[in-house]
Amino acid sequence: MFWTKRVVIGDGERGLVYRNKQFEAVLGPRVHRIVDPFNRVVVLTHSIANPEYAGRDIDTLRARLGDVRFDELFLLVDLRADEVGLVRQHGVIEDVLAPGTRKIFWRGDGRLSVERMVLDEGLQLRADVMQRLRQLGTLSKVAVAVHVPAESTGLVFIDGKLMRSLAPGAYAFWNFQKNVVAEVVEQRVQSIEVSGQELLTRDKVSLRVNLAASLRVVDPVAAKTRVAKFVDHVYRELQYGLRRAVAAKTLDELLGDKASLDADIYAYVHGRVGEFGIDMLGVGVKDVILPGEMKEILNGVVQAEKSAQANVIRRREEANATRSLLNTAKLIEESPVLMRLKELEALEKVTEKIDKLTVFGGLDGVLKQLVTMK
Repeated sequence: MFWTKRVVIGDGERGLVYRNKQFEAVLGPRVHRIVDPFNRVVVLTHSIANPEYAGRDIDTLRARLGDVRFDELFLLVDLRADEVGLVRQHGVIEDVLAPGTRKIFWRGDGRLSVERMVLDEGLQLRADVMQRLRQLGTLSKVAVAVHVPAESTGLVFIDGKLMRSLAPGAYAFWNFQKNVVAEVVEQRVQSIEVSGQELLTRDKVSLRVNLAASLRVVDPVAAKTRVAKFVDHVYRELQYGLRRAVAAKTLDELLGDKASLDADIYAYVHGRVGEFGIDMLGVGVKDVILPGEMKEILNGVVQAEKSAQANVIRRREEANATRSLLNTAKLIEESPVLMRLKELEALEKVTEKIDKLTVFGGLDGVLKQLVTMK
């Protein structure tokens, strides 16, 4: 008939009929014929593959359809200000609804549901929810995610107040209505370098010192809440401790006993940073650099000292050699046999340097005429 309009609603679709811009009915999947002699009917087709209804006439639909029919077709979600909604299809999370959200969804095959989560009961997400939202790529939009590695501690602050500490692992917290901040404090051994410190010793000698220290955070709460930046605080205390220790020693004391310098710095810094949850494991002076002219003076002093020591050793060895020679002479004077042995040793040394030896008068002639001792 000319006055009817043929409307086809396919599987997975629903149609909303508006006559004179007023809602009239919902059409299911099939071929419909609508009487419309004046062409005043508009049918809006919705795909329920995307179950969220995008229109803004929720209250109108509910009033015209009635509560029973409305509940058959739609799922109404009206969240309180302290609730978060998890939209599930076939039991799998597909979307997150913020607190205070009011929406309707097409029921379709009836496998759509919304799980309500009350924020006052806890902001932490369950592990399965966190993993699914990470897969959807929406975790960072609705929650604060934090990964706490091994040998570290996580601290969660809500509205500026420390709420809890976290052991190593993965966590996420809803960031609706609350300012959630998560920080990770590393508890492994850390190193700090204090380099190029220009200092004066007690005897007014200028020098430059490089210092190294190792530390470990033993109380993460104190390290984060009692001082703004604990690493900077430790660095400044190391500077102060180094200046105090160097200023209390002369240059000779400092160069002669660096271990005591390390101990003085450690004792000072350890007592100052312990209350902030930091344990100083060790402090050591790496380099003591002197100005050029002072270095030349010290090198001259060391060279003079070593030369004097070498002269003392040389004189002592010469005296020992002379004393030994005198003892040998006394023994030779008292023993003719020993004298003869020394003659033979001298002859042996002479013959070692002679290429050819011609003997006249036999061996006795050689012994009697070549070497004559009176």
